[in-house]
Amino acid sequence: MTVTKTIEGKTFDEERALYHLMNTRVERCTFAGPADGESALKEPREVEVADCHFSLRYPLWHAKGFSLSSSVLDGGTRAPIWYASEGVIDGCTIEGVKCLRECGNIRVQNCRITSPEFGWKCRGLALRDNVITSEYFLLDSSGIEIETLELHGKYSFQYTNGVHISHSNLDTKDAFWHSCGVTVEDSIVRGEYLGWFSQNLTLIRCHIIGTQPLCYCENLRLIDCTMEGTDLSFEYSNVHATVNGRIESVRSPRSGVIEADEIGEILHDADVMESKCEIKIR
Repeated sequence: MTVTKTIEGKTFDEERALYHLMNTRVERCTFAGPADGESALKEPREVEVADCHFSLRYPLWHAKGFSLSSSVLDGGTRAPIWYASEGVIDGCTIEGVKCLRECGNIRVQNCRITSPEFGWKCRGLALRDNVITSEYFLLDSSGIEIETLELHGKYSFQYTNGVHISHSNLDTKDAFWHSCGVTVEDSIVRGEYLGWFSQNLTLIRCHIIGTQPLCYCENLRLIDCTMEGTDLSFEYSNVHATVNGRIESVRSPRSGVIEADEIGEILHDADVMESKCEIKIR
């Protein structure tokens, strides 16, 4: 990134205040005021934005080649970053709803984010060392790499494709529904109704907590996982699972192999299809 000029310590509130800014560093600026203008930094190219405060809508749409660091995007910054690519977001506090939509090749790190509908329809995101609260987190996104995420919310990772998650704490119900090609390693996954209708979901050395997990799955794999409070697990799933410890109950798995130290109940009380799964108690 080549920066040729700097804008420092100013306040902007008008519509498209810095439209199509190029090769510029914007530092210690405030985007707020009575004019209540939208799209302050729309269509920027090769810009650095640092130590700024945003309180206006849609500031960084269609950005290409940008960095946003040590900045605050408060609740008035609705839908702050859409259709952007080749960017880094580092050390920011983001509270605007619908942050990141249809973006590509964005790295998000060291951020604290509260943003319902975060990261919809994005491609090539890398998230590391973030705390995020969101509903419908990363809906319909693909090519996602996540490390050390603390996530709070519900309906996360629905319709995602090609996701790798490691060393994270995911507290989110209805996660991974209809996902494809997701791998989660060395993480805590807490929430009701985990992973229903997923394809090629793999959980490795994970601790899984919550009722009725992993039902209607295709090619589900659990490798050296532990489970807590997981009653009515694996209903109508094709599953290969090695579980260390106890599973509260297993209901009507469709096929595959389930191996655990202890299973509280194995239920076939309401089968609507034949269950051919092999269940092994160590």
